[in-house]
Amino acid sequence: MYEQQTYEAILRRMLDRVPADVDKRQGSMIFDALAPAAAELAQAYIDLEGNLKLGFAGTSSGEWLERRTEERGVVRRAATKAVRSGTFNVAVGAGARFYAGGMFFKALEAGTHVRLEAELPGTAGNMPLGAMQPVELVPGLRTAMLGAVLIPGEEAESDGALLQRYKQQTMRPATSGNKSHYLEWAGEVPGVGAAKVFPLWDGPGTVKVVVVDATYAPASPVLVQEVQQYIDPGQTGAGEGKAPIGAAVTVVSAAAKPVGVAATVVLAQGYTLQQVTAAFSTSMAAFLKEIAFADSYVSIARVGTLLLETPGVVDYSALKLNGGSGNVALSVEEIPVPGTMSLGV
Repeated sequence: MYEQQTYEAILRRMLDRVPADVDKRQGSMIFDALAPAAAELAQAYIDLEGNLKLGFAGTSSGEWLERRTEERGVVRRAATKAVRSGTFNVAVGAGARFYAGGMFFKALEAGTHVRLEAELPGTAGNMPLGAMQPVELVPGLRTAMLGAVLIPGEEAESDGALLQRYKQQTMRPATSGNKSHYLEWAGEVPGVGAAKVFPLWDGPGTVKVVVVDATYAPASPVLVQEVQQYIDPGQTGAGEGKAPIGAAVTVVSAAAKPVGVAATVVLAQGYTLQQVTAAFSTSMAAFLKEIAFADSYVSIARVGTLLLETPGVVDYSALKLNGGSGNVALSVEEIPVPGTMSLGV
């Protein structure tokens, strides 16, 4: 909007207001007096342009985007703590603390097989499995193993994700137990990455909600139960959760559909097959996450494009997905996950 308000344009207009019989050349007294003011005014226009953009959700960011979305009741989701399984050779008490991989974990209940919660929020708590060390002495303890991720830890919601939820709320408002409302309720449970809703799936008054975790992998039974308790405890339709009276809700995890890729590639000079496979696997995982619950198939054409865009790949041939030369179909409750990546030269 203020692109034309440059330092040069402002200074020229200011000098044009000075009488012609006054020396206005660069280095003159009047030029040197006006130039700093023109520079400050140009900076003010730049700031004004930035402030104008902060007033609109699509061009805003950070605190200002939060203020804009809060007007519609859409609040940035805070970072959440990972919940892991833990296995011990003796019973540990609730609240017992353990250390692994630079993170502390706290037992949420007593026993030999317990849930452990990371003490710090974020994805760091989703670290690989491994041995743990007790922070305080546990009599008889010989083995302490950090197990599977039950509820993934998440970082604070990004500006992009917050804006997407704001747009969804604006274009498809959640109200009166409609589909958007169930999507909103499922997303309010920490650890849920996405959901899909099937109204009347088992007759009148029934709703099925299919969820994936924050990493877009099938949700664990613990996470599924958390969502079930939040929306409709006991699947009774009694209105004891978020769902309205009369809506019997069933929450299940999405089913994983592994997608394996095989192809012969021509490598660019200086690249190894291992480097190319690693880079392609990363982009393939991001692509599958992007289309989860959005597409009904995995496009072999798009996979081929990803392969060509992989650094070090000059060309490819004999591309197959799950052993076939066509698209991979997905059922309504399936999400694609990376399978075997087999690239050859």
